[in-house]
Amino acid sequence: MAGHELPYRPCVGIVLFNENRAVFVGERIDSPGAWQMPQGGIDEGEKIEDAFFRELREEIGTDKAEILKIYDKKLRYDLPPRLRGKLWDGKWGGQEQTWVAARFNGTDTDINLNAHIPPEFQRWQWVKLEEVLNLIVPFKRNTYRKVIEAFQDI
Repeated sequence: MAGHELPYRPCVGIVLFNENRAVFVGERIDSPGAWQMPQGGIDEGEKIEDAFFRELREEIGTDKAEILKIYDKKLRYDLPPRLRGKLWDGKWGGQEQTWVAARFNGTDTDINLNAHIPPEFQRWQWVKLEEVLNLIVPFKRNTYRKVIEAFQDI
């Protein structure tokens, strides 16, 4: 386990494309300047598809989406040492993510960052998939490179 003894948190990551082939990114409310695509834990026994729709509702306030592709490889990242023991009640040393690409079927007015309390994001935007790396915190960039490569054909 990459230099730590903590297990990886099972997680779903979401690449949500709009009609212009741009993807949704949100700026974390707890880390201004840190942008990411929606993601969140998979509950024990929960199917990837169910976690996908639940996380969309919790993080962006809508589940108006159609799944296009589920990446067949799980991707891991480790939390930096300064965050280990602080996030997720100290139970996890990083995340093991299953990434899902989807088409957003709603409109921008369907997005409500305050649908779930506490909210995850303070702002959001649509960006080109290849521009996402410029916004992501360094410890997640290798994972995001693989995600971009996996879904660049969509």
